[in-house]
Amino acid sequence: MGAGDPAELTALPAVHELASKLTGAPHALAVTAARRAIDERRAAITAGLTPEADLTAAALEQLERLTSPSLRRVINATGVILHTNLGRAPLPMVAREAIARTAAGYSNLELSLETGARGSRQQHAAALLCELTGAHAALVVNNGAAAVLLAVAVAGGPVIVSRGQLVEIGGGFRIPDVIAAGGAQLVEVGTTNRTRAGDYEQVLTDDAAILRVHRSNFATVGFVQDVEIEELCKLGAPVIDDVGSGLLAGGIAAASGEPSIKRSLAAGATLVCCSADKLLGGPQSGLLIGDSEWVAAAARHPLARAVRVDKLTLAALEATLMLYRDPDRARREIPVLSMLDVPEHVLQARAQTLADGIGDGAEIVRTASRPGGGALPLLELQGPAVALNGPPAERTALLRNGTPAVIARIHEERVLLDPRTIADDELELVIAAARR
Repeated sequence: MGAGDPAELTALPAVHELASKLTGAPHALAVTAARRAIDERRAAITAGLTPEADLTAAALEQLERLTSPSLRRVINATGVILHTNLGRAPLPMVAREAIARTAAGYSNLELSLETGARGSRQQHAAALLCELTGAHAALVVNNGAAAVLLAVAVAGGPVIVSRGQLVEIGGGFRIPDVIAAGGAQLVEVGTTNRTRAGDYEQVLTDDAAILRVHRSNFATVGFVQDVEIEELCKLGAPVIDDVGSGLLAGGIAAASGEPSIKRSLAAGATLVCCSADKLLGGPQSGLLIGDSEWVAAAARHPLARAVRVDKLTLAALEATLMLYRDPDRARREIPVLSMLDVPEHVLQARAQTLADGIGDGAEIVRTASRPGGGALPLLELQGPAVALNGPPAERTALLRNGTPAVIARIHEERVLLDPRTIADDELELVIAAARR
């Protein structure tokens, strides 16, 4: 029969007939699944394709898609630690437990249990942030870009930025647009590759603030010059320092090139803005840390309501921050930190387990993992990975569409499974997926 043969099209059942075969499903869902299956079959016939014989099976497949959650857990086998498409930082166990406790019922989100009066949702993380950083005050918002937006809005007057820091962040958002949205006037200084302290001094006014933006997604090398945070803070104007990834941990060699929250505060920054996920390892949220008056002004600003954080995020953030009281425990239990600092012998053992379990030509090779998520753009973390045989596009699609979904990467026409981002309790799941 040719493309669009009337006999085949006429033989298609009515939607209600096919839906009646999906016993046990709610009527509305059964009708939707049946309609989608029939529409797909009609399109296949019209295109001259040979459809599967069992239309009921196709409708059942549609029904399964309709009843399965869209947001699912996946296994990250790419080696990219802060993979934005996969939700960036996985949470430590204590943070997951805190979310479950808070979600199970009511909480004292904005209630003082001591006085019975209304409290602030900021009380659950602000004191910890001050304790860990030495800051006078702190505010939590829903992401790092919101922190910068709110800080700029509080500044009010002109905001001075080096031309080399007028960057575009993920999703196409640009620093000049963020400043404009905050209602501030952008004053550009220096050039794309070289900015000096004198460039700032020439345009300083009594109501101006300086914004330093970390170029988190790329690096400039060669004939370049920047003004360090210590020198900026000596110019006399308020300094808002966007340090990007929120590095709070010490003692991790791989992260030594990233600006730290503590250094900026020690230098005298008025406000430090950063993400609370990424290298801090908590839930997606943003931090404003620093001067009490500026933080209080940010909390009073109308935008604060629009970018405020929810109870589950606060629960996870508080639990994550508590780990930092014991630096060794933080490096062990916060997944992002442990992935950055994992010893070679542990990676080798995971790779060997994967290769032995998969068999069928699986081979251990050397590769480079990356931090990802706009952190440490030049850093390559050397280590082993397991290369799989077979057509790369087909193999990654099969892994991606399994249960659980395993997200691998293709390098030099081979599928790689990187043990750096695979947890020990996920190894058997990855082996089973690869064998399938």
